[in-house]
Amino acid sequence: MSAQFRPAVVLLVLFTIVTGLAYPALVTGIAQFAMADQANGSLIASGGKPIGSALIGQPFSDPKHFWSRPSATSPYPYNASNSSGSNLGPTNPALSDAVRGRIKALRDADPGNSAPVPVDLVTASASGLDPHISPAAAEYQVGRVAKARGLSPERMRALVAQYTRPRQFGFLGEPTVNVLQLNLALDKLAG
Repeated sequence: MSAQFRPAVVLLVLFTIVTGLAYPALVTGIAQFAMADQANGSLIASGGKPIGSALIGQPFSDPKHFWSRPSATSPYPYNASNSSGSNLGPTNPALSDAVRGRIKALRDADPGNSAPVPVDLVTASASGLDPHISPAAAEYQVGRVAKARGLSPERMRALVAQYTRPRQFGFLGEPTVNVLQLNLALDKLAG
């Protein structure tokens, strides 16, 4: 038994050092050197203070801001430590009720807007943390935000176009608008 114990302890210590210390330190060092912004969470700062991440959504409800996708995380929206979807299927009455409530809230916030409500404004992403909306979802909100800020819809559309990112590599996914970055640009424009 002692013939097996010593090699087992030596291997435990060796692999603990290699896989628990050396490898993570190497990967962290390479990440900090090669892509520090992403390795540190893709943080967005304002006034020298981090206010969010380009990768995690935030709730916005002020009419002067573009609104994000709904979040299904618990116990509060956009909880990055509890990424999850609602897991409600398309025939689940709870999902239908939630979507109807979100549509009503959007219609109440902009009563003159009779355009169809884009699906990403009333349904959560699979992670519940998506920081992006579609250009259609941004366009749906242009009138409300322009009116609340006293700016022209054309100026809002130009700003949305400036913050619209194309498909990745030109063919993957769909164009997106990062809501936090767009709202920060709006605040800077007003301020």
